[in-house]
Amino acid sequence: MLLEEIEKSKKVVGSKQVKKAVTKGAARTVYLARDAEPHITAPLIAICQQHGVSVEMIETMIELGHACGIEVGAAAVAMLKE
Repeated sequence: MLLEEIEKSKKVVGSKQVKKAVTKGAARTVYLARDAEPHITAPLIAICQQHGVSVEMIETMIELGHACGIEVGAAAVAMLKE
């Protein structure tokens, strides 16, 4: 399942960290929460498109946060290249 992959993979959490990983070329996939604020997700979608990184949507920030092993919601997560 998708959320299990997030749990087990090397990742960074949070919009600033995701943006850094994408611009450095370290991200292979970015996961964004559908219920996150558009002013957070829209620039990340644009930067992912510029750098050829695929974007997957997860239903809620809570789901994404739990998959990352944190107690709060997460708007954005980047899976890192090995």
